Amino acid sequence: MSILIENLSKNFGTFKALDHVNLEIKTGSLVALVGPSGSGKSTLLRVIAGLDIPNSGRIWLSGKNATSLSIQEREIGFVFQNYALFKHMTVYENIAFGLDIRNIDSFIISNRVKQLLQLIQLEKFSDRYPNQLSGGQRQRVALARALAIEPKVLLLDEPFGALDVKVRKDLRNWLRNLHEQVPVTTVFVTHDHQEAMEVANEIVVFQKGCVEQIGKPQDVYDNPKKGFSITNSSIYMNFPLLHLEQSSTNL
Repeated sequence: MSILIENLSKNFGTFKALDHVNLEIKTGSLVALVGPSGSGKSTLLRVIAGLDIPNSGRIWLSGKNATSLSIQEREIGFVFQNYALFKHMTVYENIAFGLDIRNIDSFIISNRVKQLLQLIQLEKFSDRYPNQLSGGQRQRVALARALAIEPKVLLLDEPFGALDVKVRKDLRNWLRNLHEQVPVTTVFVTHDHQEAMEVANEIVVFQKGCVEQIGKPQDVYDNPKKGFSITNSSIYMNFPLLHLEQSSTNL
């Protein structure tokens, strides 16, 4: 599913969270939204999902005006930083939840959950509860639950932000591989700019509610917007290390 954001604005009182944002995301893309806190990244995700209503502008999903559609009608999966798993449900039951409430046949649910457990490499954990899992495992279950309903778009808000460095590194490699297997249009917010460089095939840089720059990861590194990437954000400061690492692998 493609996403077209057209002249979108969102205010919270006098604070302008999104200021006439225009953005096009192609079907099957894996896009990272980066920028300082309060720049509008998470607000844009919530507006796309239908969790927040814009003050003006329109959202198009595969050419259909979705601005006034309900959350259910948008066919979007959403994963938050804090996992949001049901503590009283097993891994299997958490993944199956979205299918259960849609009254899907139990045989279909069973097959779908088994496929997803294999995809997230947790086949042996189906009977465990969230408190019996590591943070990385819980986040994989959250992603599987979002994918269970076969969404047309997957939105991830700081999906690995609460995890330690090693687990984040492992999971971002896993997410990249997952997207290759299930190429659903995916948009994720991150403050880890190295994560954005490694995972995304396109980066959108936000600043003060506006889109500052859009481009391929290496293009954003090589040609940062003057005044933002160097002086106003850590984004540029984090890229050189990754660039050197990438260069060294070619020696």
